[in-house]
Amino acid sequence: MSFLYCLNTSTIRNENTSVMNAIDIAADAGYDGIEPWVEEIDKWVKEGGTLSDLQKKAADRGIQIVNLIAFFEWAVPEDDQRSKGLDEARRCFEIADALECSFVAAPPFGIQNREVDLFPVARRYAELLDAIVGFQAKPLLEFWGIARTLGTLGEALLVAAECGRPGTLLLADVYHMYKGSGHFHGLEHLGTEKLGLVHVNDYPEQPGRDTVTDADRVYPGDGLAPWPEIVASLQNAGFEGMLSLELFNPGYWEKGSVAVAEEGLAKLKACIE
Repeated sequence: MSFLYCLNTSTIRNENTSVMNAIDIAADAGYDGIEPWVEEIDKWVKEGGTLSDLQKKAADRGIQIVNLIAFFEWAVPEDDQRSKGLDEARRCFEIADALECSFVAAPPFGIQNREVDLFPVARRYAELLDAIVGFQAKPLLEFWGIARTLGTLGEALLVAAECGRPGTLLLADVYHMYKGSGHFHGLEHLGTEKLGLVHVNDYPEQPGRDTVTDADRVYPGDGLAPWPEIVASLQNAGFEGMLSLELFNPGYWEKGSVAVAEEGLAKLKACIE
């Protein structure tokens, strides 16, 4: 196995933890990468920071900025709304390139609460891919288990296949696979270098699948996720990228960012290695 470990900044969300602080926290804890949110970067810049400062800090600490968590409406059927979404997408990719960041997440933001035919969604994903030609960073097609459209790996595979563009990469998430499908089958249909990033987390026995929310996510190994099956599926898919710890648990936030980063990595490695 040659997995690398990444820290999504939602895991250590705290008013005293800036995106710059998060780089140091991730490096000190032993992560290989970090996955910040665009809104955190915007806040950093608004308060006087610069993208070059962030990039330099990451480079100095040996931390790769792996993926940006962004929310632009690339998939909505409304033309005006989608046009604004593509403008925001280009802005996010400009930020990513300035940070030497590999990926930008492209979730079903804007259609998650309604049922939309997937074939037009595939065409709109092609439109997104065309809109960001020339940028170094690549989009990651992300599915959300909570979404009524693009809520499962199977739906993401359809969009990837039908968008008509080569090299489409997916972002999978343990919680979203459980929430959306209730199982972890499907990864075996991915070829080598088709999975760009994996969000790792776990889910408790209670609340159950119908009512569990992002805030209920727990450390890997502290819930019901079948880690031997998940690891075997990732290996069979030829995945050798980053496993990014993404939690939204307010109870963890209260423990402090350093403690959560360290404990989260230790528990993740115990499940994987």
